[in-house]
Amino acid sequence: MNRVLLPLVASITTVITLNAAANSVPAPDEVTIIGSKLDVRKVAGSGAVIGDAQIAIEVSTDINQLLKTVPGVYVREEDGYGLRPNFGIRGATSERSEKVTLMEDGVLIAPAPYSNPAAYYFPTAMRLKGVEVLKGAPLLRYGPQTVGGVMNMITTAIPESNAGSVTLAASENSGVDLLASYGGRSGAVGWLVETVQRENDGFKDIDRSSRDSGYDIEDYMGKLTWEGESQSILFKAQRSEETSNETYLGLTDADFDRNEDRRYGLSSIDEMNNEHEGYNLSHKLNINDTIALTTTAYYNKFERDWFKLSGGGSLITAANGGDVKAQGILDGTVDTDGLKYKHNNRSYLSKGVQSELALNINGHSIRVGVRSHRDEMDRFQPQERYQQIDGSLVYTSTDSVTGSNNRLERAKSTSIWLVDTWQASDKLALNLALRYEDVKTSRRQYSTQNRSDAPSLRSNNTQEWLPGLSATYQLSGNWQVLAGVHKGFSPLGGGAKSTEEPESSVNYEAGLRYDNDQWFVEAIGFWSDFENKAENCSNGNPCSNGATSGSYVTGDAVIAGLEFQFSSSFAVGSMTVPVDVAYTYTQAEVSKDNINEGLFDGDKLANIPEHTFSLRSGIETAMRWDNYVSIKYIDETCNAIGCASTFVDTDAFVSADLISHYALNESVNVFLKVENVFDKRAIVSRSPDGARPNKGSTASIGFTMDF
Repeated sequence: MNRVLLPLVASITTVITLNAAANSVPAPDEVTIIGSKLDVRKVAGSGAVIGDAQIAIEVSTDINQLLKTVPGVYVREEDGYGLRPNFGIRGATSERSEKVTLMEDGVLIAPAPYSNPAAYYFPTAMRLKGVEVLKGAPLLRYGPQTVGGVMNMITTAIPESNAGSVTLAASENSGVDLLASYGGRSGAVGWLVETVQRENDGFKDIDRSSRDSGYDIEDYMGKLTWEGESQSILFKAQRSEETSNETYLGLTDADFDRNEDRRYGLSSIDEMNNEHEGYNLSHKLNINDTIALTTTAYYNKFERDWFKLSGGGSLITAANGGDVKAQGILDGTVDTDGLKYKHNNRSYLSKGVQSELALNINGHSIRVGVRSHRDEMDRFQPQERYQQIDGSLVYTSTDSVTGSNNRLERAKSTSIWLVDTWQASDKLALNLALRYEDVKTSRRQYSTQNRSDAPSLRSNNTQEWLPGLSATYQLSGNWQVLAGVHKGFSPLGGGAKSTEEPESSVNYEAGLRYDNDQWFVEAIGFWSDFENKAENCSNGNPCSNGATSGSYVTGDAVIAGLEFQFSSSFAVGSMTVPVDVAYTYTQAEVSKDNINEGLFDGDKLANIPEHTFSLRSGIETAMRWDNYVSIKYIDETCNAIGCASTFVDTDAFVSADLISHYALNESVNVFLKVENVFDKRAIVSRSPDGARPNKGSTASIGFTMDF
């Protein structure tokens, strides 16, 4: 424990951090950036809240399926279970969710949000009690990614009295999911313990192997709090482990058409192992009725080793082009040597301290904050060589670890922000925001395995001022208009050269809301103008030019569209019918010829669908039997700018989930859920390495018990 607490103490002595609610001390573990579903309808910007009610109804274990109901969010599935989500928000594209600020309970949660923002770790969706998505100028209060949006995931709060809950479900493919929590309070002290246990054999069948394609996940969380009259302290600890028999290797289009649930034998030894641990220590103080202070120190460590076939994408490409030998290697009928299986071994560290001072004075709600942050990624990736003989894999040797497989990348940043939410009149509310980012990154790459050589060095130093302004105006008791503009920024990462400039944009939004307590309708147009739109390249998400490292600057681009929401609830006799609709239209294009890169005005950007749609509805009865349907549609995309070549596009597809709940009593609820009830299958991604399917029709049954 000392190796965790000492960095926190050291960070606390470096910077004082501040945040607050005035007037009263809220529960210290309830850290939100928007609030309730009613609060989001009044914010001087756009956003969405996935509340505990929706999560309880959908009993979802896949974050992708929850996010598909949020307008302006683009989801690209990969493994069928949401283990490694890929989503973007507006102008932020979806590769490993790396251009979205990810937080858990108000704390940065990506493994290395500045030096390596790709989110190979993501909180276990089953333990989340809420998800907030904030877009527009108000997101400048957070960061570092400020182009498209920020996402805050909310965990279980400490109960006001001793109480617990258990959710247990069984599903097809030998799936078992358990969520259990218990906590309480004694005087000024409150506590909570929680665990998630998940296992599944997977829905894919591996050629010539008895191994399953599933996963095992263990997740533990604990909270301890003390609350006084004017101050409170919260300590939160979390640890998780995952073993998943997942691969980068997809399918050729012909094989996908024959059996989308097939996996080639070349992937039979692929396996992901990872561990995450995180610690937060927060102190909240009400200085007086109008001034409050919050200080939070945080420490997150993530280690992963994804042992998997390297270069499988070239075999897929060749086989799609008619190469008989490549197809034979995939099928296991052609012997070959020199197959490379890499331990994609990376260790991440992220720590810092953040402070925010809150003042509520004369209609102004002012937040002044500072954050000192450090993160790093240590990449040490041995590569093993195998032969394929008679369809079996035979180990031959191990390569030394040098070059790009042996490097250390670091980042340190100082962030400062000032936000003034001003109720200028009874009808006009303004949000003025200013953020400053000072980011220093470095890379040390070694040519010897023991790192005894003088490394090759890279570094970059970036300073950015990010202003923003947004406003709402109450036209009448029910109608409200909103508008805003802000500068967006995306850090370069630890491998950036000194001459490179970060991705930046000017982002606009304007819209109209109608809310009469029974009906809520919102339509918001958005426009993001980029001077230097960039893609971050990796093996899992190659850039449009095929590169698997560094970045690919595509130049000027525009991402624009329309978001629409509708929510209501109708009484039909003794029944209640809730309805929630979300729709997003997006055009994402290169806006200026880039002859050097072969890009032209009007070329479609990668991984952004033109249309997304969701409909959630149901029938709630007085007989304690409630039934719901959730329908989601995602348009086709392509994984390379322009979609000019073959085998780069995904399929448009629609899926429908049915969920039925029956309350045995006030404490016990049983449920039956059928995901993708019509068994619609599609190529939902071509990254990494070939065509990848969504999960087929899957039934689960379970119960939730409160005690």
